[in-house]
Amino acid sequence: MQLRYSFRLYPEPGQRAALARAFGCARVVFNDAVRAREDARAARDTYPSAAVLSQQLITRAKDTPQRSWLAEVSSVVLQQALRDVEAAYKNFFDSLKGERKGPKVGAPRFRSRKDARQAIRFTANARWKITGSGGLSLPKIGAVKVKWSRILPAVPSSVTVILDSAGRYFASFVIDTDDEADRARWTEPDPGAAIGIDLGLTHFAVLSDGTKIDSPRFLRRAEKKLKKAQRELSRKQKGSKNREKARRKVARAHAAVADARKEFHHQLSTQLIRENQAVAVEDLAVAGLARTRLAKSVHDAGWAQFVTMLEYKAQRYGRTFVRIGRFEPTSRTCSTCGHRDGPKPLHVREWTCPACDTLHDRDHNAAINVKQAAGLAASACGAPVGPGLVPAQREEPGSQGIPAESRAA
Repeated sequence: MQLRYSFRLYPEPGQRAALARAFGCARVVFNDAVRAREDARAARDTYPSAAVLSQQLITRAKDTPQRSWLAEVSSVVLQQALRDVEAAYKNFFDSLKGERKGPKVGAPRFRSRKDARQAIRFTANARWKITGSGGLSLPKIGAVKVKWSRILPAVPSSVTVILDSAGRYFASFVIDTDDEADRARWTEPDPGAAIGIDLGLTHFAVLSDGTKIDSPRFLRRAEKKLKKAQRELSRKQKGSKNREKARRKVARAHAAVADARKEFHHQLSTQLIRENQAVAVEDLAVAGLARTRLAKSVHDAGWAQFVTMLEYKAQRYGRTFVRIGRFEPTSRTCSTCGHRDGPKPLHVREWTCPACDTLHDRDHNAAINVKQAAGLAASACGAPVGPGLVPAQREEPGSQGIPAESRAA
């Protein structure tokens, strides 16, 4: 299984300038490749191959006055930009033909220097290395200081250097993990340990064993600070240096909220996977809920990110993960006798079953029904139940389709 480990980078001023050149050169090659493809489509010609684009946009371009500065950065960075174009067009055409799962994706767009994220990728043939002093040596950039928060379990196959909207630099390593070694690190839980999870807003999660996990509401708690930073940004003159400083202040405030939410999701998902042999959740229509009056709270909860973490960690550590259908009536079905009652507004938090006269907590009852619908209630023997496991996905420039366990140092 492939995972991503991210660590914070602290480049020197000269190294920042070199990284900016690398980001810019990769962006130019990417845009030139997209333009060549679009020109070929407009002329109804065959799309140029990757080899032709490499010869035209990199090798020959370095000998021209207009693109001579491409020689100032590692050629591997430029080649990987072309690979990103190839992957983006492949995803686009597969989506058109229905061969790609998930929502439809559009054609590749031109990249801008004002994009929220800039990224370049170094593969093994770029001869990057981790130095003896703990730095990250990158070609034509130098040894960059790294804040190591943990030990890499294996030799990385590539490294992606990322600049986010808050001005922070990260090194993201691709690691091929050993599944057997990963599973041996954790003590196996009781074979009958299974849990159903009902996700919500008042409580982030209610478990089928009755445990209620409060929602941290990171965005709501930071709204006052965010509002003040956004107000200061709106008062700055466009194009000024003070406006750029204010923009980064807003970006850092949002990044702090996102990092805290991700950390909470990582800790909770790891705990649930560590303590249970099987986990079941409901497939929520997050996109639909995000168009309601609850949109801000739905986005603040981050259900999709949490479920994705549960899914790939279950695969990594040999657990069973089941996702039941979103139309399963978990909130209106009695978990004791199976009687199906009518719809219930959100303000109804408790209800009594008319068939067996059992008083139910709405969320706890739903969590039990999620577990029963997934078939986990009868898995005391420890046999695998539910559908097969699907690797979780993470989108990152140049790394489409790679499951990730990443946490910023």
